[in-house]
Amino acid sequence: MKILLKIAGSLLLLILTGLIATWIWFNEESLTLDEDTRATFNESFVELPQGIVHYELGGPQDGEPIVLVHGFSVPSYIWDPTFAMLTDAGFRVLRFDLYGRGHSDRPDTAYTVQFFSDQLGALTRELAFDEPFVLLGLSMGGPVTTRFTIQHPDTVKKLVLVDPMVFAPAEEDIAPLKMPLIGDYLANVYLLPALASGQTSDFHQKHRFPDWQAKFREQMQYRGFRRAILSTIREFDGPDILASYRELGESGRPVHLFWGRLDNTVPLEHSEKLLELVPQAGLTIIDQAGHLPHYEQPDVFAPLLLKQLP
Repeated sequence: MKILLKIAGSLLLLILTGLIATWIWFNEESLTLDEDTRATFNESFVELPQGIVHYELGGPQDGEPIVLVHGFSVPSYIWDPTFAMLTDAGFRVLRFDLYGRGHSDRPDTAYTVQFFSDQLGALTRELAFDEPFVLLGLSMGGPVTTRFTIQHPDTVKKLVLVDPMVFAPAEEDIAPLKMPLIGDYLANVYLLPALASGQTSDFHQKHRFPDWQAKFREQMQYRGFRRAILSTIREFDGPDILASYRELGESGRPVHLFWGRLDNTVPLEHSEKLLELVPQAGLTIIDQAGHLPHYEQPDVFAPLLLKQLP
């Protein structure tokens, strides 16, 4: 019996050692976003109630204002071609990193739709975006900008959604990630490595973006990224997202949708549900593009977007 207990104890110790070693191996968070770190970036930052936010503001001071909101995991560089096109066209353009992403703070809080909507509101007020602006939301930025538009109707001139998230992940798919400790472990050893390695799946022509994964990994080294991503998965509420779209539809506010025809992340057929909820929305489909049509087909996307701007 003693021998069996010793064997069991040794096996348990071996398993625990393996789990700890695996955690350490996959953990990429070794740096802290602080004042000294940010001083090396040559970027713009502003302190808001929930933390410091990285942003970029471009275009003429008197240009028509436009605000760009990115999606679930890729920070504001996802808007590179759109930002350049709009500023060159004379618009005053703001893009920024949502909390937990890029070079913005990673506060220890619940990353809900409302949390990100509040960030958007605090940032635009701080930067004196006083006149109504056009608001663009990409992927997860769709629910965020929709919530903001509903709550601040006098602030948004028009809402443009690019391959917006319509349905939250199925509960059974994320149930393990919601479990205490187990969810955190899975996020570190499975979710984040898969998130990084699968980045190019958002593109139809993956070979055109060989450095996309390396660019994404830069933000993963700062402490709090994993916590923010996991909290976002746990806190995004599917029924609440659909209710917001329904309320947007009832408001009659101007909305336009852009969708990559070959999107595997948020498939084109999801647009049917969104158009049902927001019947006043127009829809433009971009051929030969996946989840990021503005990035994959910028020369096609740009003139079509300009036609939708008031």
